[in-house]
Parts: sequence; C-alpha cells; structure tokens
Amino acid sequence: MQARELEPKIPLRTIRRVCVFCGSSAGNRAVYAEAAERLGAHLAGAGIGLVYGGGRVGLMGKIADAVLAAGGEAIGVIPRDLAEKEIAHNSLTKLHIVGSMHERKAMMADLSDAFALMPGGFGSWEEFCETVTWLQLGIHRKPCGVLNVAGYYDALLGQGAHAVAEGFLSAAHREMIVVGDDAQELVAGLAAVELPANAKWLPARDR
Repeated sequence: MQARELEPKIPLRTIRRVCVFCGSSAGNRAVYAEAAERLGAHLAGAGIGLVYGGGRVGLMGKIADAVLAAGGEAIGVIPRDLAEKEIAHNSLTKLHIVGSMHERKAMMADLSDAFALMPGGFGSWEEFCETVTWLQLGIHRKPCGVLNVAGYYDALLGQGAHAVAEGFLSAAHREMIVVGDDAQELVAGLAAVELPANAKWLPARDR
C-alpha cells in the first residue's frame, strides 16, 4: 500500500515580544487580574518579552509586575501627558516616554512581533483594532489575538461573525484573529496561526 504523503506543517514563527493591550483599571472581578498575572508569568517563562502601555495601575500594572517577578523583560511606552494619569511604571526593563498616542502606538508596533488584547475599554479596543486593520491591509505580518477572559469578548467576537455574514468582512480576515481562553492557548496560537496570503481587496463592483 502506498504511503500517504503528509501535508507540510506550517512552521512556528519566532515571537520575541508580545504587545498586550489591556485596561488601566482592574475590572470588577478578580478573574481579570488573575488572567493578567498568568499571562505575564507565561510570557516570562517562555522567554517572550512584554510591550505594553507603560502604566502601573489596573491590568497594565498586574501583567508588568508578573513579568518582572518572573525575571522577564517588560517594556512600557507612554505619552508624556498620560504618564501621571496612568501612573507610569518606574521599575520596568525600559520605559519610553513619547510625545503622542500616535508615537506610542507606532513604537509599540515596531518593538513587537505579535499583539494581544486583554479586557479593557475604548483605548484597548482602539489600539487592537488598529493593529488588526494594519494586518488586514498588509502593512505588517504580525499575528493578533484575543485573550477572552471569562467570555469578556464574546460580544466583540460575535460582531466579527456578523460582519462576515453581512459581507463587510471576509472569513479569512476574521479567522486570522487568534482567540484563546488562557495564556498558553493564546501564545501557542499566535506562534502557529496561518495569516492570510492576500491583503484586503475590494470586489470588482466596488472599484
């Protein structure tokens, strides 16, 4: 009997640093802070550095403290006018103080090999959605994922499925977002996900 030829496996990508977008508040349930601490410890244990918004309060502070406690690298990027409001973390491996939110996001993207969204509000959502849009447009080729702690992002993920059904998003671009319920699942998914070969394109009738 002829041996069946195995399909080639997609090689795992090397991730040296993950940019994590998360809240400057800790939320109303302990599960959110616990998830941030577990993600921070997992990143450090895997030899992966953290890039984040530079604050020491809320989930931002929890994940940075967990990375540092485990001997990992934690790099913060914060605009000068937010350094006091978000209370800049002064014990990081490196803290970059920049002039604007635009500079913050650009530097965070340049320093990172992947992006992850944890529970947060408008700022976290905006930052993550921009990086996903850049991936969709082919501006970068870095994986993006969601740590869906206790179902926090069920509604957002459901909106993605609705956008596919209504013709505003391709299934391939929806599926490029990695979703994990825990740190290990998320990080493994970021390393393994196959990104779309093509950037966003317009149907002929819309050109």
